[in-house]
Amino acid sequence: MNIDKHETVSKKRKNIIKKAVLLTVLLICIICYIAVPSIHSTINRVFEMFKSGDFMVVKDFVKSYGPYAAVISFLLMILQSIAAPLPSFLITFANANLFGWVKGAILSWTSAMVGATLCFYIARILGRDVVEKLTSKRGLEQIDEFFQRHGRMSILIARLLPFISFDIVSYAAGLTSISFLEFIVATGLGQLPATIIYSYVGGMLTGGAKLLVTGLFILFGVSGIIFLIRQVYIEKNKEK
Repeated sequence: MNIDKHETVSKKRKNIIKKAVLLTVLLICIICYIAVPSIHSTINRVFEMFKSGDFMVVKDFVKSYGPYAAVISFLLMILQSIAAPLPSFLITFANANLFGWVKGAILSWTSAMVGATLCFYIARILGRDVVEKLTSKRGLEQIDEFFQRHGRMSILIARLLPFISFDIVSYAAGLTSISFLEFIVATGLGQLPATIIYSYVGGMLTGGAKLLVTGLFILFGVSGIIFLIRQVYIEKNKEK
């Protein structure tokens, strides 16, 4: 009895420490953004860059850091993960165009995995109230419904559908009882097709909108077909 009580107290203490550490890190980041002019202007520039919707602007920004370009791209992907729902595909296109589609795909996939991990643990440690401030209450509710509808396959299916926010799914998963291992495996497998397609298309782009639109239509088309096949399969099983 005393052992169980001691374990419970120890667990609560560890959770408090985790929350304190994470909140301290977030607070330091906010203070740096407010108090350091260079950081403030760079972050604002990054948000304006994402707003433009032009992957060439992202590419030029990353390229301007020379030998540190890959590191900057990695950090950008993590930033857009936490500050959901900024468009990650712009970074993926830029990576492929700058580093070649294979190396770009590896960089995009790896950095997205790290971003997803951070979102998952931010949600798990800090809880729903904080996540709602980072995303949106309605967005989380929609993902909750999606999870209830598709059960254990929810993460994998969501990763295959580009019209579902990658980052909100990561946050929402952290609020459930799903294990981190199950989450990260489903995330890694699910995001792979989109990363490869985006990277392959991004490697061919030279700024023309035609190829960009074509690539997006292909991705949405493939994703739609996968989703429809699954829905038909579910309905047939229900009839049985």
